[in-house]
Amino acid sequence: MHILITRPEGKGTELALQLQQAGYQTTHCPVLTLDYLTPNSEELAPLENADKIIFISQDAVHALLHLTPVINKAAQLYAVGQQTADAIYEAFGRRAAVPKQHDSEGLLELKTLQDVELSNIVLVKGEGGRTTIAKTLKQRGALLNQLVVYKRSAIESEPGKWMDHWQTIDVEGIVITSNAAVDAIFNGQNGSQLAWLIKRQFYVASERIADYLQQKNVTRTHIHIAAGASDNAMFACINEQGSKMSESDLKQSTKPVAESTKKAQAGKAASGQTVHHKKGISKTGSLALLISVIVASAVGYEFYQKLNSDQQSSRVLTELTTENQRLQQQLDAVKSAQQTLQHSLYNSEQKVAAALNENVQQTQQQLDAALKRAEQQTYTLNPQEVTSLQRMAEFKVWAEHDYQGAAAVLTRLDSLLAEHPGTGNIRQAIHQDLQTLNAIEPVAVEAIYLKLHGVAQHIDELVFNAISLPEEVSQEDPSKLSENVSEWRQNLAKSWQQFKDFFVTVRTREDMVVAPFLSEQERHLVKQRLSLYLAQAQDAVLSKQSSVYFTAVDAAHDLVQDYFKQDDTVTKAALKSLHELSKEQLDFNPNVSLKSTEQVKEWAQ
Repeated sequence: MHILITRPEGKGTELALQLQQAGYQTTHCPVLTLDYLTPNSEELAPLENADKIIFISQDAVHALLHLTPVINKAAQLYAVGQQTADAIYEAFGRRAAVPKQHDSEGLLELKTLQDVELSNIVLVKGEGGRTTIAKTLKQRGALLNQLVVYKRSAIESEPGKWMDHWQTIDVEGIVITSNAAVDAIFNGQNGSQLAWLIKRQFYVASERIADYLQQKNVTRTHIHIAAGASDNAMFACINEQGSKMSESDLKQSTKPVAESTKKAQAGKAASGQTVHHKKGISKTGSLALLISVIVASAVGYEFYQKLNSDQQSSRVLTELTTENQRLQQQLDAVKSAQQTLQHSLYNSEQKVAAALNENVQQTQQQLDAALKRAEQQTYTLNPQEVTSLQRMAEFKVWAEHDYQGAAAVLTRLDSLLAEHPGTGNIRQAIHQDLQTLNAIEPVAVEAIYLKLHGVAQHIDELVFNAISLPEEVSQEDPSKLSENVSEWRQNLAKSWQQFKDFFVTVRTREDMVVAPFLSEQERHLVKQRLSLYLAQAQDAVLSKQSSVYFTAVDAAHDLVQDYFKQDDTVTKAALKSLHELSKEQLDFNPNVSLKSTEQVKEWAQ
């Protein structure tokens, strides 16, 4: 039996080897090419806060790994099949949940995916593909984000060329692992090619593909469903069906032999009956009968000798037949390898030809992708999901004062509504709300807190205003006595003055003393008050009390200005910082009203 494997380049080699070892002829003919996409940062953002992440295929894992995204380490990972789970472990080092039934229905039956209301779920998938998972999760109330990371497209722009080649090499069975491969094979074929195609045996990876093949007029008896898309599952399915077909062929071949044997036995019985009823034999007849018996004995002996010779020849013939079968298998393997090589050369030629029409193909692919997206958007919009998102945005505005978070929720709601007509008024109100929320300047609480902390750290370095005494005026000592006797009156007056100065001393200075004098305890209390004011301002910022904040900052500024040296560098820096802090805009509770709230209520009614 000649099996055609349609998996993309790099896949299906192990399956082809297993089939060849089992005696099948194989040809590997990829019908799809895989291209990685590059989503923008907004499309990748849901991965950071996702509660659950579902990977549709190995290609989805490899395409996402190529983007090196940031993934929530606490998110639970899911895989449709075991090979996808193995790819997740190799890529991210984490185990993924795998259903027993490796398809969309089996995944949705997992217990952890039953109660997913308001859970953030990211579905990592290819362009088009499984709509059942997305539709069901949305119906269960999940906040679903579909992340498209790759797309499949047909390699051959003219599939009829494939069909001519497959008919030439007499393909009997075809391995298919996706609906996209079904489209690539069936689309563009003429009536005679489709008539030949639907008579092949199809080996598919899931019930979903089998149903899709039936839509292409393939009978159910020609469709065989494997336990999954893995090479081992496909080989088991093909080998099992091949064994059944061989047994059926053997029964059909032995039936005519049995019928001919029965007819021969009936003939002999009829002949014996005729002889048995003969009555009365003459002497001449007896002599003729005796001669006949002798001749028959001689012929029987000769036949016996010939039969022994034939048995020996039969043994030799059996051995030769076995050896011939072994050589035929080797020859078939060589032919299969030759056909695979020829097909690879054929594909290379087709790629070169396709490169010449690249622009036309890209345009066609974009149109096909747009058409597929339009077909996928046929599910009904869930009003409960829209209302839940709107309420979440209101909660973030009024309760949490998280305006950026509210904008993110409204953006997600807008992307959901964009897929459905008749939601223009709601989307217009949402965009007005987004402009309002994005215009709100967030209060730099952390920066203000750290600046206050910096001022507090330099309190001990501030220099107090100190008493600066001017120099004493140098004067000639007036109490010095003269040695002239005639000046006895002056000397007596000076002596009297010295007597009085012994009790009272008066010194004269030129400048005024203006700075107060503080004791060490008073200086300590001043610095403690300054530290208290700064700590009070920090608490006010964290608790969003703007009036308390400004009162504390102004008091600290006045204290530094009154008690510390103004020409000192540390004092100047502290006064500058406190002045800047007093000018901060602390609008913790701006007046925000979401216009989309009323629109959503009217739409939901």
